[in-house]
Amino acid sequence: MTTGATTPDAAAGVAAGAPDGDPAGERLRRWRLVLGGDQADGTGCALSGRDAAMDGTLAALYGKGDKPQPGRERAAGLGASAPSVARWLGDIRTYFPSSVVQVMQRDAIDRLGLASLLLEPEMLEAVEADVHLVGTLLSLNKAMPETTKETARAVVRKVVEDLEKRLAGRTRATLDGALDRSARVSRPRHHDIDWNRTVAANLKHYLPEYRTVVPERLIGYGRAARSVKKEVVLCIDQSGSMAASVVHASVFGAVLASMRSISTRLVVFDTAVVDLTDQLDDPVDVLFGTQLGGGTDINRALAYCQSQITRPAETVVVLISDLYEGGIRDEMLKRVAAMKASGVQFVALLALSDEGAPAYDRDHAAALAALGAPAFACTPDLFPEVMAAAIEKRPLPIPDTA
Repeated sequence: MTTGATTPDAAAGVAAGAPDGDPAGERLRRWRLVLGGDQADGTGCALSGRDAAMDGTLAALYGKGDKPQPGRERAAGLGASAPSVARWLGDIRTYFPSSVVQVMQRDAIDRLGLASLLLEPEMLEAVEADVHLVGTLLSLNKAMPETTKETARAVVRKVVEDLEKRLAGRTRATLDGALDRSARVSRPRHHDIDWNRTVAANLKHYLPEYRTVVPERLIGYGRAARSVKKEVVLCIDQSGSMAASVVHASVFGAVLASMRSISTRLVVFDTAVVDLTDQLDDPVDVLFGTQLGGGTDINRALAYCQSQITRPAETVVVLISDLYEGGIRDEMLKRVAAMKASGVQFVALLALSDEGAPAYDRDHAAALAALGAPAFACTPDLFPEVMAAAIEKRPLPIPDTA
């Protein structure tokens, strides 16, 4: 494959946008778009019209940067001006589906060094907003001029609101059920009786002649109460590699904070520790309160979280980190062991995102597993189930791919 080839995701977008036609010719057309048209691609296929325009947008990002060859227009770069990039962003949204546009935007930022152009409002208005773009904007936050910040907040808010719509309802429903089940009472009212557990607990009182169980001990669900039942501490590593996890954790933090039966604390850290709990009513404020990048001191962050715990047996601590510790490793592990010994439910997530298996410190992950706190990557869709299991003090639903 030539060096001007597109990425697999962009190639899928090329195929998805292809019209029906002669199978052999269509196959050559797709390969021509994927390979970039160098003489060695072997297709012998010429493009025109919409296909040529699509090829131009791909070449601008994935081209080699050579001078155009006779009979072909190869942009091989987006230039350094915001207007030319904005036009290119408009073009790719014309030719490719949204999922592919997001991939190409990320590639443009990485391959062509376009992050600085995101500081200009007209650029932000042209991009397709997604979690990865939010991470890039947050990393640029300190360098962002005031004229751009409102536009950037609008972009971040759109992504956050989309995530809340997708995740909030299921999260609240799942955790409400877990909270009710974790608050069982021994003298329940009739309509609060958990019959499955009541029967299981009274099987020794089975009367064969009557073919029935005498329920000497009733087990019931706790009635919903206004008081706080559980305390959750989200401890989030804000190093640059954790950008997508920070975005999702901030949204979940806001959702948990909206539940009166859960007291939620959100702490972010690098080598310093910042408590953003008072901003949880707006996850956008939380995100702009983070500072992606820098070192990592997990021990210091856990020390702060430990100092905030007042009801260990009713507390869930969720550490979201790739576990590359720059602090004192042994002290970090001692803190985890001490929290677990006091009754805290400790959850270690290597990532909270849809990005698949992350890079992480395997030695630290193994050490946590030896303490009974296995570390694993978690998708946003799985997170409510993980929290429900932690609240109910049952085994966590660890994915097979962890």
